[in-house]
Amino acid sequence: MPQPTATLTRRAGLGLAVGAAIDRQGHAQAPILRIGVLSDMSGPYRDISGPNCVVTARQAIQDFGNRGFAVELVQADHQNKADVGVNIARQWFDQGVDAVLEVNNSAIALAINTLAREKNKVHLNSGGASSDLTGPGCSPNMVHWTTDTWANAQSTGGALAKAGAKRWYCITADYAFGHSVQREVTRVIQANGGQLVGSSVYPFPQTTDYSSFLVTAASMRPDVIALCNAGTDMINCVKQGQEFGLAGRNIRVAAMIGFIMDVHTLGLPTAQGLILTESSYWDLNDRTRALTERLRGKMVNNHMPNSVHFQAYSCALHYLKAVEAIGLPAAKASGLAAVEAMKRLPADDDAFGPGAVRADGRKIHPTYLFQAKAPAESRAPWDYLKLIATTPAEQAFRPVADGGCPFLRG
Repeated sequence: MPQPTATLTRRAGLGLAVGAAIDRQGHAQAPILRIGVLSDMSGPYRDISGPNCVVTARQAIQDFGNRGFAVELVQADHQNKADVGVNIARQWFDQGVDAVLEVNNSAIALAINTLAREKNKVHLNSGGASSDLTGPGCSPNMVHWTTDTWANAQSTGGALAKAGAKRWYCITADYAFGHSVQREVTRVIQANGGQLVGSSVYPFPQTTDYSSFLVTAASMRPDVIALCNAGTDMINCVKQGQEFGLAGRNIRVAAMIGFIMDVHTLGLPTAQGLILTESSYWDLNDRTRALTERLRGKMVNNHMPNSVHFQAYSCALHYLKAVEAIGLPAAKASGLAAVEAMKRLPADDDAFGPGAVRADGRKIHPTYLFQAKAPAESRAPWDYLKLIATTPAEQAFRPVADGGCPFLRG
């Protein structure tokens, strides 16, 4: 299969200019900042990221407004293939794109960390969940907005372990993200006196039937089956687990990476009771509701935004503020300078409220543990989640000293 090319041509659906672009009366073109949204536009993570991250990034540009430079947005599908994703990013950087946003596949994200550093460009990661992005694979040219595998394990795994779940079994996607999730879950349950009694690792993205893994898991009599996957894989595991009668066996299913979109796809009759962590929720507070209202009618398939969509919005908006702070010429000349400005500036937006970016690139904000409601508890469309617990920002993410980020060691 030939690899897709990505250009700055403004074809329908691929380009957007906002701000002081070309003056219609023939005046000189204003300076342009270019951002490329690289995501899964057609595969298993399309709904939880993909096209609606383009929508929320566009909203960030609109909310930022005209502050002396234009912003052009382009998009491409990485197909969950590292060579395709890196090839697109390389072409974009060579053709004048200043920052790559989203990158919801951790293997691709880790490779782009290296590429962005080589090219002195910016990697705005709002979709890749591996904690290695601010650990062994960190880069001074990247910021990481996603609630990562360490944070999700700390929130979801920690809550269940503290509630008495001692025996765990993992069903794990065989790629960087899945293994990162299992590693972090194991850390949390062992710290709380539990044990991992087994795991099943399956090839991604070829697997669609999880029944044999569920049978094996149930035979180990775990308290919890931890799904170390996401998107369509996680949804299919939950569906097949319900068909297998896990609830009747007193086995809880925990989505270690889960989103409101997954609950929507499953439906509350199937999803009810599912435990998951999100970094934000459309109905969390007045500010998230206000942002959701601005997005109304713009989201693909009329979906509500989940945390990945909000992360793309927040990350893009903070980058634009940093570019304004140091000036467009300096930001275009050095991605490192732009990222350093993002670390200096306090973050604040309607998706997450106040926050900060640490020295290792990690964006800090609270995380929220939710449970999917029973159908009778839902009062309106998309009223799917109830808040169980909040982890404060200063406790939600792995301490810098524990990450092993190489560039911080000099």
